[in-house]
Formats: sequence, structure tokens, C-alpha cells
Amino acid sequence: MAQPLAVSPPQLPLLRFAHMMHQSSHAQSEPDINRLDTLYGTETPEGIDLTAQLAGPVPRILAYAVDLFYRSLILLALGIALTFAGRAGWGFWLLGSFFLEWFYPVFFEVLKGGQTPGKKAFSLAVVNDNLTPVTWSASIMRNLLRFADFLPFGYSAGIVSMTCSRYFQRLGDFAAGTIVVYREPHKNTAQLPDVPPAPPPRGLQLQDQQAIVSLTERNTELSNARQQELADLLQPLTGKSGSSGLQQLQGIGRWLLGARREKQAGQQK
Repeated sequence: MAQPLAVSPPQLPLLRFAHMMHQSSHAQSEPDINRLDTLYGTETPEGIDLTAQLAGPVPRILAYAVDLFYRSLILLALGIALTFAGRAGWGFWLLGSFFLEWFYPVFFEVLKGGQTPGKKAFSLAVVNDNLTPVTWSASIMRNLLRFADFLPFGYSAGIVSMTCSRYFQRLGDFAAGTIVVYREPHKNTAQLPDVPPAPPPRGLQLQDQQAIVSLTERNTELSNARQQELADLLQPLTGKSGSSGLQQLQGIGRWLLGARREKQAGQQK
């Protein structure tokens, strides 16, 4: 008969600490997830889950209106500049109008991170349905099929398609395998506590290292009382309690995140 798995007493505080850190993180992230009713998710071949918030018809229409305004300004300026060129100028204006209509979005979507000026104004971006950057072929496909979205008039087919589809895709998106998502601004890196880094004790398990790193990175999110409560669970590990035990854990967290003492860094140079 297999013997039950025994957990030695020194490991119990570590397991409880990791469990409480997971619960604290889950409690803060769960309300945000519940509010994102347009959340789109996919899994990479490496097993990494990627998520993004889908953009609905209204912000996409507004972004298109901004791009239309910019294109109209460019055509107006081009028409004024070619006024004295006669019929040749009219031909150049028609050629410029063609390229602006069909390749203006392609240029920005592929070379500017999936964002035309209009989309950038509303923090939108075009990506492939696996959340990878949009490719030339996909961008050309979705934009050439705008004529189908325009039918019978005023982009009626495209609006109906976005409204009725699960991922707010117009006909061109279906054909190209693309979606439009919100592009979240890059967040600043976590502000780490100003404590000297300290090497972790030997035999510290990966789960415990992740919990200590999480505690260190979230020092600005959790109250000081909550941090000390969590740190007191690891008093057998640090040999300290209260603020001194918390600082010891934060020092270990900074070490695990790559920080080293200035003297050691100078010796390595």
C-alpha cells in the first residue's frame, strides 16, 4: 500500500504562504476579468495563454471616420498642388486617390503595429486571430474586401457582420483571419522596495520563489499590514518577524529578480 505524502513542518509555512499569495492575486484579478465581457483568448503552441479585449463596431466606426478625415485632407492638398498640371494633374490625383483608398490602411497596419492614425487615436489595433502581428497578405485581403463590406451601401454588410459575429469581425476579417483589439498602453515596471538584495536559502522550491517574487513586486498594491502578515508565515525561513522579516523577504525577492549588491557588481566588472 502506498504511503501518504508527508509534509515536514518547515514546509508547511511555505505552502500556506504560497497558497495565500495565490488567493490574494486571484481575488484582485477576478473582478477585472468578470468585467471584460469582450475578452478574447488563444493558446500558443508553447502552452501560453494570450488574451485581448475585442473592439466593437462603435469605436471601429469612429476610427474609420478619423482615417477618412485624414485621407480627405491629403487628397485636398494633393488636388490643390496639382491644379495647374491640367489633365496630367487630374490623372495623378486619381492615382493618389486609388492608393490612399486601398493601401493607406495596409501600410499602417503592417508597418505601424496594426494601427492606422484613426485606430491609434482610439487605442485599437488589427492582429491575426492568434494575436500575432498582422501580415501583408492578411492586411491586403481584409482591406480589398472592403467593397463587400460596403454593400449595398454605407458599409451596411460590414456593420451587420460586426454586430452579429462573436468577435466583431466584418467580412474582410473573416476572410483574412483577423480581429481588432484594444492595444493596452505599456505599463511601467513594478517599483521594487528599496532594500538590499539577499541570497535565498538553499533548497527553496520554485513555487516558494514565485510567491516571494510576487510579494516583492506587489509591495505597492498590498497594505503594509497585509505584507507583514504574509511575511510572518515565513518566520521559520527568515528567523525574523514584523517589518524586519518583511524586509528580509523583499531582499530575497530582489535577489531572485536579478538584483545584486553594489560591491559584488563592482567585483564582477
